Amino acid sequence: MWVDNMVDNLTYSYLYTKRDVYYFSKQVPKDIRSYYKRDRIVICLKTKSQFAASRACKSLIQRLEDYWMSLRLSTLSIPAKHLLKNTINTSNSPNLTVALQTYFKMKGNGKSRVFYRAGQRNINTVISLLGDRPIDEYSTSDASALRDHLIDKGLKIASITRMFSTIKSVINLTIREEGLKCNNAFSRTYMPDLDDSNQRQPIANEDIKTIQNECKKIDVEKRWLIALISDTGMRLSEAAGLSKDDIKVNEAIPYVDIKPHPWRSLKTKSSIRKVPLVGASLWSARRILENGNDTPFAFPIYTNEKTTNSNSASAALNKWLRNRLGEGNVIHGFRHSMRDRLRAVECPSDLIDQIGGWTRGSIGEGYGKGYSLEIKNRWLKKSINLIFYKIS
Repeated sequence: MWVDNMVDNLTYSYLYTKRDVYYFSKQVPKDIRSYYKRDRIVICLKTKSQFAASRACKSLIQRLEDYWMSLRLSTLSIPAKHLLKNTINTSNSPNLTVALQTYFKMKGNGKSRVFYRAGQRNINTVISLLGDRPIDEYSTSDASALRDHLIDKGLKIASITRMFSTIKSVINLTIREEGLKCNNAFSRTYMPDLDDSNQRQPIANEDIKTIQNECKKIDVEKRWLIALISDTGMRLSEAAGLSKDDIKVNEAIPYVDIKPHPWRSLKTKSSIRKVPLVGASLWSARRILENGNDTPFAFPIYTNEKTTNSNSASAALNKWLRNRLGEGNVIHGFRHSMRDRLRAVECPSDLIDQIGGWTRGSIGEGYGKGYSLEIKNRWLKKSINLIFYKIS
């Protein structure tokens, strides 16, 4: 049912109701219809208030008109180009695709496929919307149009901020390398505070105990992976991509040697480390090595000679955890919990960073060899004893 005449003429033709809920409906202009999958945009406004629907409608119309104008301008040649003097030169700056290749060449050494894939994806997003231009021909309004486009697609502000970080880095590097006298149009794009981020929460101590006990009862490969992470704080990809040779259970202090492999890189240089095996993680490590399979991988269900499928592992393990602990509990929560556990026993912050493979907070922390395996082992045992078993 279309709304009555109480709504002003600007919004009247774009609103209708269905089961008393207001909907926005607007035809896509013919000249930009090729950018859309459908000829009409229909959005549920999720309100039964006529006043609220009218305000939302006006806002949507304005944002769409602004975005459509950016699409139209992106396909135009230089306005009034025929009036320019022949002495005016066009840009000598490299195009964005060339800047990306420079970025890969300068910063890609030793980086994983994820680095290249993310960089290519983010730059392709810019090009698909704004075109592959010389880097000094993008404007701040172009950057704002990209931000709005990504928000409209449903991306979280945190994800958009990460994408812009890559775009800024690509352009900044080329500006420095080429000695260009231009600004980076993407460097100061305002990101609204939409409060749309989902903060990952640590898993509660009592829930960790419950999950560890259940892992021991079920005693299969996927549960070994959860148990291994639970008392080491490793990233999922780090643990899933281990080889059996990385697991040292027969040493005076059992530990796991976290290092890059052809099938699994590491996030940062700080990720290369040795972490003592204690509690459920030590149990898991022993079960992995006791398993009689002939593969060199600790978790062959997720790893082979070419790759570690951490996305598949994340989906499966998160589903299992949610079924037992409820929504909001994910495998990465063990990593948050480990940091809290070490804080609770007053472990030094730089030692916490070394155990978890977090990037160090200051230059001085990068000097020397760092903490020994013995000291790491002592604090990890404290985090178990004092928090879980109350043993002084």
